[in-house]
Amino acid sequence: MPYKIGLVGKPSVGKSTFFNAATMNDIEEGAYPFTTIDPSVGEAYVRVRCAAPDFDEKCDPNFGFCEDGKRFVPVKLVDVAGLIPGAHEGKGLGNKFLTDLNEADVLVHIVDFSGKTDIEGEPTEGHDPREDIDFLEEELDMWYLEILEKGIERFEGKQRQPDVKLEEELAEQMSAFKTNKNEIKQLILREDLELDPDTWDEDDRKDLARAIRKATKPMIIAANKMDTEEARENYEEITSDPEYEDLAIVTSSAHAEKALKNASEQGVIDYTPGDEDFEITGEVSSEQEEGLEEIREFMQDYGGTGVQEALEKALFDELGVIAVFPGGADGLGDEHGNILPDCFLVPEGATAEDFAYEIHSDIGEGFLHAIDCRDNRQIGASQELEHRDVIEIVSSNQ
Repeated sequence: MPYKIGLVGKPSVGKSTFFNAATMNDIEEGAYPFTTIDPSVGEAYVRVRCAAPDFDEKCDPNFGFCEDGKRFVPVKLVDVAGLIPGAHEGKGLGNKFLTDLNEADVLVHIVDFSGKTDIEGEPTEGHDPREDIDFLEEELDMWYLEILEKGIERFEGKQRQPDVKLEEELAEQMSAFKTNKNEIKQLILREDLELDPDTWDEDDRKDLARAIRKATKPMIIAANKMDTEEARENYEEITSDPEYEDLAIVTSSAHAEKALKNASEQGVIDYTPGDEDFEITGEVSSEQEEGLEEIREFMQDYGGTGVQEALEKALFDELGVIAVFPGGADGLGDEHGNILPDCFLVPEGATAEDFAYEIHSDIGEGFLHAIDCRDNRQIGASQELEHRDVIEIVSSNQ
């Protein structure tokens, strides 16, 4: 499971409920600050349309599962302790939060759209969720700015040395964010800045820090508690605000998703995560039926509970991940006869040779060529792969 999705937000917004709903882990939940002290890591799943039916086959997954032609591929999900204003200065759990956060490849910001928790997660009424969106992005930007400033100091201390390049020094200082000198240079130029920090003012540095943050920690907003009237009103207001029109916002109810999964496990309903509806298949009390019908109404309004959609939008849309199946041109089974047992999540733009290394370093080192199993066509090392490709790797180390 190479990719890790981080759940972030202030305390008491439903992050732990969201985590439990997505993973069905049993971690403590509570409407008080810092319920989660240490980050909880669990296994969640993202859906990929299975390639096996395209070949009139049925798959045999090694990991995850397949249901109704949807392949559920495992990813890591991290519930990080709640962030409060001033974290970059050490307030709350401060630097511990930021260190834990850096383990994630992409972020889902859980926001209480009902407005019933204040900026520090305490109970209130009428709180504007836009404040939560703004403060978290500001905290992350300030965190990045501090590290960027250290990189600038690093460069300035070496300026008199030959062949010292700004982008190399900044990339080295910010290497924990999985960036590199080429990306840093592109971002500097994209901000219309010179490769000389002496020409930057304070706003230039903040804008560059924000640009690096957005490039290395893409994020979506999960508008949680949307099964409340207050949340729906806030959602309509925020999504019509021009200042927030560029945000990727997914409506969600972690409470509804968890309730459905519990009911499904008990055999009360037939429900697959991510579906827009469910079927009651067992005996339920009138009270249970009323609760389920309220959830159904919410799902019909918003196309599901939003939990599954949030994970997939973060990974596939924001991070730009694609799924590739290892297969064989002469048959999709492995040496044990299992059909398409594996499904790899790889970066958009990954090549056939990259995929070979993803399967195993030895296979990558012995890479000869690959075969696109859909049309039995040989492809070279530099061929970029597409989502749901089925690829056979031919290697001298097989």
